Amino acid sequence: MESIKEAINRYKEDFELFEDANSKLEYIFDLGKKHTTLPENLKNSKTFIEGCASPAWLSAKCEDGVLILEGEGTSEMAKGMLVMLLDIFSNKKAKEILEFDPKELNKLGIIELLSPVRQQSLEAFLNKVYSYAKECANKKAES
Repeated sequence: MESIKEAINRYKEDFELFEDANSKLEYIFDLGKKHTTLPENLKNSKTFIEGCASPAWLSAKCEDGVLILEGEGTSEMAKGMLVMLLDIFSNKKAKEILEFDPKELNKLGIIELLSPVRQQSLEAFLNKVYSYAKECANKKAES
């Protein structure tokens, strides 16, 4: 299973292939073409990502301490970012997520390309992921 850091390094290498900010952003939009939607019953107040620039939802399942994430965004940027972030964080052990320093995402070289509102959206997404990871880790500890 690929670690969070390995996934980030994979994306970092991809982003390094692009010479300018527009090309990097276009790559994110292209990732959005792989975007999937959530079933309507998973789009609710619990899964809604408060603080996102455009409506987005993130649902989670915990299986044996592994967090399985699904999400949906409505804007093209949100779709692309969700595809990348779900690839990085889904199917990872809750413990690994909780030990991960989100500042490591700066290594991608795209955070500074995001508007302040989009940076807040990223932070809101991460807060939701960490909340789900804590729940998952506690569930694992209880069993």
